Amino acid sequence: MRKKILSVLIACAAVALSACGGSSSTGGSSSAAAASAASSAASSAASSAASSAAAGSGSYKVGICQLVQHEALDAATKGFKEALTRALGDKVSFDEQNAQGDSNTCSTIINGFVSNKVDLILANATPALQAAAAGTKDIPILGTSITEYGVALEIKDFKGTVGSNISGTSDLAPLDGQADMIKELFPDAKKVGLFYCSAEANSKYQVDTVKKYLEEKGYTCELYAFSDSNDLSSVLTNAVNASDVIYIPTDNTAASNAELINNICSNAKKPVVAGEEGLCKGCGVATLSISYYDLGVATGKMAAKILSGEADIKTMPIEYAPTFTKKYNADVCKKLGINVPSDYKAIEQ
Repeated sequence: MRKKILSVLIACAAVALSACGGSSSTGGSSSAAAASAASSAASSAASSAASSAAAGSGSYKVGICQLVQHEALDAATKGFKEALTRALGDKVSFDEQNAQGDSNTCSTIINGFVSNKVDLILANATPALQAAAAGTKDIPILGTSITEYGVALEIKDFKGTVGSNISGTSDLAPLDGQADMIKELFPDAKKVGLFYCSAEANSKYQVDTVKKYLEEKGYTCELYAFSDSNDLSSVLTNAVNASDVIYIPTDNTAASNAELINNICSNAKKPVVAGEEGLCKGCGVATLSISYYDLGVATGKMAAKILSGEADIKTMPIEYAPTFTKKYNADVCKKLGINVPSDYKAIEQ
């Protein structure tokens, strides 16, 4: 369309030059002026046509890198896609990829997004965010299911806004509230084993923080770190043998192995308090829960503002879940003979 407009205007300019042509100096000046005006008009019209065409196309490609498949992260991705589609309709398309729990695969996925020049990247879980941050400083990156951005991105004295091409949402539930839950449900317990994956920086942050709160309440706490799914079973067995209660934070590797965790803890009759609902549904007795779907929706709304030019990602603060709910796993509680207070809500199986 741009070429067609330019051709028409150039033709018009030629006609004008022919009509105004003459042997006198005045006629020559008029011809030059007409040519200049026509050329300027052609350039302006072409630029306007290009701008209109770009605005009219309004198509956006969004790359989604999800660390691993499990209920919480799946819900966040679903909420993100549905919210962004509601906002932009068929103008947005998604390249959704799963790293199958491998941080190196996250980097490969992100590099592909950068090569394909996507308009925005959703990094679902901390390793995905870290890979995206290392992969591009230009493409807007939104994180979701990230517990603490300061820890994930190694930002000292983090104030809530990254200030670069990164923003997003956090799944951090009140860690003091999780410690309160353990005290409420297991007031006679003495030892709490804090079980987490050492490869996940945000998991370490959570267990360190909860440990402090629990020790203030009189519990003896021990950290049990596993490196990946290969040593999970042996480390958890040690934790179960030495503890009255197991606490597992929002941890993607643990969530992906919830069935194995449940088998070990259930056979030993040791309760698990979990950092999020999906993990609790698989192996826990209770959790202080957020909605990962709603978290994804909030992230999708942020993406719509960025892509439409309504907001600058550099000034967008991290957003947090507005509400938290005490939930319990009725099946596991029944097996272990645990009675929960009336203000807890049963997790739908």
